[in-house]
Amino acid sequence: MSVNEEQFRSALGRFAVGVTVVTTRSADGGDHGMTVSAFCSLSLQPPLILVCIDKTASIYDIITTAPNFAVNVLSMSQEPVARRFSVVDIDRFEGVGFSRGRGEIPVIDDAVTVLECRRTASYDGGDHTIIIGEVEEARWNDSGRPLLYYRGGYAHLER
Repeated sequence: MSVNEEQFRSALGRFAVGVTVVTTRSADGGDHGMTVSAFCSLSLQPPLILVCIDKTASIYDIITTAPNFAVNVLSMSQEPVARRFSVVDIDRFEGVGFSRGRGEIPVIDDAVTVLECRRTASYDGGDHTIIIGEVEEARWNDSGRPLLYYRGGYAHLER
């Protein structure tokens, strides 16, 4: 017998995860991004990561078909950025500092880590799509602490 959705959500909510904003640029030159907590490393050789995108996400079609994207691991001071990129039907980049990475993809200023990726594969994963990206560029900030998501809310690493 399987667990129900509420049980599953409660159990996994006790696993602290880093908070990211996945950003890309559409074919028409528009900047797009969304908050994503389902992110992890996949392989060292080649350097691969994966992100999981909910099929009901407002920019699902853009994110899942973009040839390139960036994963911006947010710092604990960037909770407002995480919240902003979770809101639907707004200009998510308004008031958020960013620069341009490879292929003019927006990358969030002051992120703990930025991974610029080329999409190599996509797979069905129930109500999500799993996107595999090969990391082509990696930058990090040793002084920043990551923003975490735990039990339905944002948390900070005390270390």
